[in-house]
Amino acid sequence: MVNSEPIALDKALASFDVLWSPRIVTRVNDYDVRVTKVDGDYIWHVHDNTDEFFLVLDGELHIALREPAGERTVVLPQGSVFTVPRGIYHKPSAPSGAQILLFEPTGTLTVGDSHDEIPDHVDATIGHALQ
Repeated sequence: MVNSEPIALDKALASFDVLWSPRIVTRVNDYDVRVTKVDGDYIWHVHDNTDEFFLVLDGELHIALREPAGERTVVLPQGSVFTVPRGIYHKPSAPSGAQILLFEPTGTLTVGDSHDEIPDHVDATIGHALQ
């Protein structure tokens, strides 16, 4: 799914309204580049075998982390990037909403390998094709 034409991320994001439900905009080797809209809280989850890259396109994203030294929250304003290392439980949230770009191996489940109970507002997916 390598694109032969440029993709405008603002148009890609405008093509859907569902929160916490990423769309795959392109692939780079064996990685998906996904965009999603988020608001409120996600769930605690962990990816055992892969890091997870976040880029905040709009708004502000908070990521709570359970690290060996204890729990902390990183705050990512618009334009910021952060990588959650593999094996670290984390819980993204966006108190005022955000639009984010994710970079993950193709087939990575959004809720990780282990997670809290999945509420109705969370889409457990490996990403949806951009329409």
